[in-house]
Amino acid sequence: MVLKTHNLKTRVKTAKGRKLSSTLWLQRQLNDPYVKEANRLGYRSRAAFKLIELNDKYHFLSKGKKVIDLGAAPGGWSQIAVQKTASTDEHPLIVGIDLLPIEPMEGARFIQLDFMDEKAPDLLKKSLNGKADVILSDMAPNTSGIHQIDSLRLMGLLESAYAFAKEILTPGGVFIAKIFQGGTENTLLSQMKKDFELVKHAKPDASRKDSSEFYVVAKGFRGTPAMSSETANVKKEEINR
Repeated sequence: MVLKTHNLKTRVKTAKGRKLSSTLWLQRQLNDPYVKEANRLGYRSRAAFKLIELNDKYHFLSKGKKVIDLGAAPGGWSQIAVQKTASTDEHPLIVGIDLLPIEPMEGARFIQLDFMDEKAPDLLKKSLNGKADVILSDMAPNTSGIHQIDSLRLMGLLESAYAFAKEILTPGGVFIAKIFQGGTENTLLSQMKKDFELVKHAKPDASRKDSSEFYVVAKGFRGTPAMSSETANVKKEEINR
């Protein structure tokens, strides 16, 4: 989704006490067409457009799907997931987690906790009440400005998110996570290709051009050996009925 930009730029006067970096960030926000469109449509963040683009291309969100949103604050991705799955408060299908607080949202449940906390996986499983069809991860560490260090930190989050996804995804499920360019280790990518039928890298138009972020999209989870055994047993029972 490419939004049209205008030649007229809004300039921000450097306020007393405001750092130059803060002024530049504010100026970029004011001139960002995705920020403006997110405000117009009532989306909680411009990141909503990234998920919209990914879903338009790979078609993983649909009515009735159960979704876990890792690094959910402020709720932009959960917002799109609620819309696409038709989740409601009576039958919630979306569970999000973040260290930061998230404003309540109809059709979603939020947990304020660091995903790396040892209690997080069990809380997410309990809140979703069953297996997930889609795991979304827009998690990112606090950046140091040093690409190699930031990539390693993000890889740590990615590996933890992936290990969790393999525990809770249904066969055929989808895993989508943020990475930095050149930050996906070959060993993890090779494992994903064994565990999923399709593994792709994608950079939505809504991602800032000067950002090194990409997303890894893994579709068609093949399941764990235990899952395969359970599925086979169910089929045997159905045949013997």
